[in-house]
This record gives sequence, structure tokens and C-alpha cells, in this order.
Amino acid sequence: MTAPTVARPLADLMPAARDLAEEVGGVPSRNRIMSALRVGAPKATALREALIAEAAEAETVPDPWTFAEPTDVPAPVSPAPAGSASGLGGPAVGSAVPAQVSPVPAEVEQVSPPVPAAYPPAEVVEASPQVAADGHPGTSAAPRRTRRVSVWPLMLIGLPAFVAIWAGWVGLGGLTGFGVVHPLPGIADGFSINTAITLPIGVEVYAAYSLRAWLSGSAPARARAFAKWSGIGSLAVGALGQVAYHLLVAAGIEAAPWWITTAVACLPVAVLGMAAALAHLMHDDAEVTR
Repeated sequence: MTAPTVARPLADLMPAARDLAEEVGGVPSRNRIMSALRVGAPKATALREALIAEAAEAETVPDPWTFAEPTDVPAPVSPAPAGSASGLGGPAVGSAVPAQVSPVPAEVEQVSPPVPAAYPPAEVVEASPQVAADGHPGTSAAPRRTRRVSVWPLMLIGLPAFVAIWAGWVGLGGLTGFGVVHPLPGIADGFSINTAITLPIGVEVYAAYSLRAWLSGSAPARARAFAKWSGIGSLAVGALGQVAYHLLVAAGIEAAPWWITTAVACLPVAVLGMAAALAHLMHDDAEVTR
């Protein structure tokens, strides 16, 4: 006759279950616990849950950076009453009370965070002292005053050039069909004007205006670029007009060829278009900048 099996408590089975976990190298399965310890499924499940709980507690490591509040902080010492002596059981007046310092684990080291290699330290640039006009450093130099160029030498130089250019353009206009017209018929019949003067006024005045807009530095960037190339082109056209007039006069030609007449006839229209474009560029860019 077989003797009845006595149920063993979990506390008696835990050492064998721990030995089995060490042998397996982890928490064994329920079937492994049942076959190794000769227990039923409910008790094997309870043993396995107990092993999992012990493994979770063993893996939990306290954070060394977390310090607990000291519980043994002494109560603040009230100052001794007036008239009490230092030898009567109370602390002496003015004696220093040692501060309670919480212990710091030995394995914890205060390490400063490393500096990333991608951000090297900025270079220190020493400001050089200002040097005055007398050569002594540390003193601010006085601002220099610029003197304006006199206008009368420019007028003296430009007067003969104006006469030559005016005469050349008017003469070339006469060879290309420009002449005296009556712009106000029926209103002022006696008023007449020579249309040849439109050539020097238009071409040369625009050249001077565009050079002023280019070299002054006060015009916007797009307007300066347009003024630069259109001004240089106007000066080149003016030089070609003077060359054409003098060659025609020297050759004794009284009427210019058709291609010269065509080019000269288009000059007033071209000058008007360039002047309007430059004015629009200066106005529009100034509004955008503002």
C-alpha cells in the first residue's frame, strides 16, 4: 500500500528552487520546476513567481546620486540667556557648533561633464588699444576732417569740352536730318527751335547723371549696377558720335549714311528709356530698403 504524499510548504521548496535557477542560469519554466521538484502546477507557478520577484529585487540597484535626507539632524541650539556662564552646563557664548554633514558614498565622485569635441573653446581676441595721431596708445584718435574738392577747376576743364561736344552733336544732327522746327504752330508761330540740341542735352546729361548715381554710393545696389553700365554706354556713344561727325566733315559729306542717321535718330528715345528705368530702380529699391 502506497503512503500518502505530504504537501511541503513553499519555504521548504525555495532553496531547491534557487539551486535549480542557478543551474539553469535564469528563472526556470513551470514544467521544469514541476519535473525537478515533484510538485504540482499551482505550487510550481507560485515558486516561479517567487523566483521572478527575487530576481527583480536583485537587479534593482540604488541610484548613487540620490542622497537620503539625514534623519539624525540635531535640533537647533538656542542662544544662552544673558548672564549665564560657559561652565554651567550650557554651551559657551560664541562657541561654534559643528555642522552636520551627510555622508557621501566613497564610490561617488564628482565629475565635471566633458566638453564636446565639436565645440572647441572660443578664441580669445585681445582688443588692440587705440592709437591717437600723436602715437600714444590708449587714447582715442580724433576724427579726420575731409576737405571738399573745389568746383571751379572742374568747371574750367568742362567748359571747352562742353563747347566741343555741343558743336559736334549739333553738327551731326544737321547731317542726319535734325534741324529747325516750329513746335507751337498756331500758338507761337515765331517760336522755333533746332532739334539738334536734343542730342547733346540727352546723351551727355544722362551720362553725367548715371555716373553720379553710380559713384556717389547713395543709390541702391540694382540702381548702381544699371547706372554703371548705362553711363559707360552713354559715354561710348557720345565718343562715337563725335568721331562720326568729324570724319564726315573731313570727308566733305553733307548727308550722313542711312545707318548713322538711324542710330542718331534713336538716341533720344534710348536716353528717355534709360533715364526712366534708372529713376524707377532708385525709387523702388529705396522703398524696399525703407
